[in-house]
Amino acid sequence: MSFWESVVTILGLGVITALTRGFFLLPRREIPLPGWLQRGLKVAPLAALFAIIVPEVLLSQGELIHTWRDARWPAVVLATAWYAWRPGVLGPLVVGLSVFLPLRLVLGW
Repeated sequence: MSFWESVVTILGLGVITALTRGFFLLPRREIPLPGWLQRGLKVAPLAALFAIIVPEVLLSQGELIHTWRDARWPAVVLATAWYAWRPGVLGPLVVGLSVFLPLRLVLGW
């Protein structure tokens, strides 16, 4: 790629990014969203979180985990139990990592 092609590409990406990130600032009045879209946007973060976490817990190198000797299982179970007991972000994170790391690093699971 030549120098000018690189410059045009970088400027084009900058313009596209500015438009897509600032698109909500362009209209002068609020654009009404349909009810189905508002409901969908409320659960989108949870769906994205599940899409990232569930495959990480259930799969290893693209295949289902076939053994119970995987450090992720007890970490997920105990972190979930902690969250059910005391909802929050830091508690389950600390519990999950305090179970996962020794099992992975010490026992080699």
